[in-house]
Amino acid sequence: MKFRCERDLLLGVLSTAGRAVTGRGGALPVLSGVRLEANDNQLVATGSDLDLTIRSTIDVAVETAGATVVPARLISEIVRSLDVGAVEIEVTGDEARVTSGRSQFAVRTLPIDDFPRLDPPAGEQVSVPADDLAAGLKQVVLAASSDDARPILTGVLMTAEEGGLRLVATDSYRLAVRDLPDATVLGEGQKVLVPSRALGELIRVLGSAKEVHVRLGERDVTFDVAPEDGAKVQLTTRLIEGEFPNYRQLIPASYPNELTVGRETFLDAVRRVKLMAREATPLRLTLSEDSLELMAVTQDVGEAHEQLDASYSGAELTIAFNPDYLIAGIEAASGDEVTLQTLDALKPAVLRTSEGPDYLYLLMPVRVS
Repeated sequence: MKFRCERDLLLGVLSTAGRAVTGRGGALPVLSGVRLEANDNQLVATGSDLDLTIRSTIDVAVETAGATVVPARLISEIVRSLDVGAVEIEVTGDEARVTSGRSQFAVRTLPIDDFPRLDPPAGEQVSVPADDLAAGLKQVVLAASSDDARPILTGVLMTAEEGGLRLVATDSYRLAVRDLPDATVLGEGQKVLVPSRALGELIRVLGSAKEVHVRLGERDVTFDVAPEDGAKVQLTTRLIEGEFPNYRQLIPASYPNELTVGRETFLDAVRRVKLMAREATPLRLTLSEDSLELMAVTQDVGEAHEQLDASYSGAELTIAFNPDYLIAGIEAASGDEVTLQTLDALKPAVLRTSEGPDYLYLLMPVRVS
């Protein structure tokens, strides 16, 4: 195998495919590598940990077709270290030679026969606007758990909802729900649980693409992305098996207390007051007529107070939250204003955006004395 292409393009496909590589290899050391296949003046780089597979494709000048597997991290570091310009890779036997200008590297390849054979994507292809999907995923993926001990909570629920698509994630401390009314990925009554890690990687590759092509199989889902600039990317991930929690019962039908405040003003104030919320100290919000007071007190460190103008209806109330979770919800909301709806100091509160009912961020309060 022998091909030639520009350094930046090559680094891009190696980095993208390499994000599916665990680095550990485990029982299959070859999974620490990225598979390179050059044919028909195209290079396909594939990385996989068996749960997540990412293929990235670019046009290159192919002199001799072929395929190999090279250590993912090492090959990316080598290409990144090279000067801008053309890079040539030639594979002979169990050695890959990387040449650029006066720089030359020889890298031992991994056994290509050990690299898993990956089935082509199954299922009917449907298209979704890339901008809408990216915006929805950014608002929801943040609420998924990273604790593999509870795999159900590490996923994002995708469910058909009133002619569109609903995205839901929770880590049991917070819940994010986003509706995409015009996305018809699933059939009526259908739902799947997609690993949040895979969707986080999907957000990164959506780039300038206008559409995402989705194919849903029995045990996996595939996303094909073709940005206007850069490499074509195909991301396939196994679905999570199991029943997602009944999130609907967590959302009260109505709230007696409602606060509306400028989003940027609120976000900046929370970030400032959070500076004094050390050692897992919660951030307290006192809601009263036309006013919102933020306070954080950490013993032996100090305290911070800030008062904001706000519109409030309901009983005067003090409620406390994990400041990081509160910041994440405000950041994810769009629009100029956000609304915080509460029942009391111990019941879940809901953060909504001024731009419509399509997004909801539910947050469990912290009990304080």
